[in-house]
Amino acid sequence: MHGARRSRQLVWVALAALVALLAGCAQLPPVRPDAPSSAIQPGAQTRLGAIARDSLPAGDAAVISGFRLLPEGGTAFNARIALTRNAQQSVDAMYYLIASDRVGLQFLRELRDAAARGVRVRLIVDDIYAGGEDPLLAGLAAFPNVEVRLFNPLPSRSSSLVWRVLRSADDFERINRRMHNKLFVADNAVSVSGGRNMANPYFMQSREANFIDLDVLSTGAVVPKLSAVFDSFWNSPQVRPVDQLAAPASAAERRARFDALVAQAGEPVTERPRDILGAVPVAQQLAAGRLVQTIATARVFADSPAKALGFTPAVAEVSVNHQTMALFAEAREQVRIVSPYFIPGERGMAMMRKAGATQANGRIVLVTNSLGSTDEPLAYAEYAKYRKAMLEAGVQIFELGPELSRMTDDLGGAFHQSISRLHAKVAVIDERLVFIGSMNLDGRSALENTEIGVVIDSHEIAYTVADLLGQRLAAGAYRLRLSPEGNHTEWIATEADGSQKIHRVEPGDDWRYRLQFWLLLPLVNQDLF
Repeated sequence: MHGARRSRQLVWVALAALVALLAGCAQLPPVRPDAPSSAIQPGAQTRLGAIARDSLPAGDAAVISGFRLLPEGGTAFNARIALTRNAQQSVDAMYYLIASDRVGLQFLRELRDAAARGVRVRLIVDDIYAGGEDPLLAGLAAFPNVEVRLFNPLPSRSSSLVWRVLRSADDFERINRRMHNKLFVADNAVSVSGGRNMANPYFMQSREANFIDLDVLSTGAVVPKLSAVFDSFWNSPQVRPVDQLAAPASAAERRARFDALVAQAGEPVTERPRDILGAVPVAQQLAAGRLVQTIATARVFADSPAKALGFTPAVAEVSVNHQTMALFAEAREQVRIVSPYFIPGERGMAMMRKAGATQANGRIVLVTNSLGSTDEPLAYAEYAKYRKAMLEAGVQIFELGPELSRMTDDLGGAFHQSISRLHAKVAVIDERLVFIGSMNLDGRSALENTEIGVVIDSHEIAYTVADLLGQRLAAGAYRLRLSPEGNHTEWIATEADGSQKIHRVEPGDDWRYRLQFWLLLPLVNQDLF
């Protein structure tokens, strides 16, 4: 999984200084300025624009927005496909990862087909996992009406992440800063944002392991704000056109190679007639000319692309992490946090203790991965250092079990025999405010990665998310508590027959993990997770 790749990346970076002189360091080619561009005006007359307007109540168009939650993988993916097929003027997309698998290939193929209809396509991809993908990305960029830019590129185009990092060891401060955003906007009228990358495991298409995640489809006032974030990255000096980095080839050669690759995309991703919230597919609603949504106001939290230049006080004040933590601090009743990687640090622990949480009132509820379900064991080991202190502060903790989620169909799709892993980045504050975005609650998201999120002010959506990623998710998770002696943690699992099993030794513990932690954790700064 991609989080495990991140662990290996960090380990190799820690060792890179030892071999950099032997490996030699590559350099990026000189910057060639590229023409800036911006989102189309939201008032443009497109079919999606008309549907978005007709799906909202009249009045207050500059303030209100419409939202639909997308918890199921198949529905979330096909929503993007349907919007791409209905776009008439523009598609803007930015992703941390686009894989060359079934999901990634189908997504890129749809962008090509949209461009062939005359739609302007702009795509930003973070470069850390784009090594070896130049035939896809540069191939897509070779089609008319398409531009592809890479965020904070590494000079090596090798498919080996280790080799790419080693070749850039003298520039680690820069290459360690990544764009973690996930955003899709069609005709500046409808957007999809949240936690999902463009790869099989994020849409329940992997045989080995699949992620529980959450996206939100948005219309109305919030969409131009999201487009403005996209434009800030698109026109920033932190991106480079992919064709300035890829190996020289004619446009015809690149297009032919791209066509051959996406021809291997396989069968379309399927979705159920109604998702777990009872909603029909987005394509069906678009065909009917109206999206069924919840109406609310919202704010956009977004890091500046300048965060890639370094974490300064000015960047910190407007960061997604800072603004979200401020929401937590202002909570009067309860904060529910869903985060796959959760490392509170001393600042977070101080906030939890100040909240005066008790095990009786559960003012702070955390849902995260267990050791068996995480794809980032080193980050999990850092989280585990704070676990007992959080329980003592009264935080209610649930850890998703890798197999427990197979006992329920309420978690976004069919896991079959695959491992279930949590990837959603969501918070519910006082049963009113809902954060849905790309930000993990760890040092890497706070200090190194750029992130984006939407904060929705809606009791209805807050209740739905709390039920979806709270009560329902808890059915597939261990509930943690302190032992009667108060000196260690216990994990309580609810079995299929409703009985409970108490684990006094951490489920999923393995001597190989312990050896890995012992060898590698001292080498890696906590803020790199």
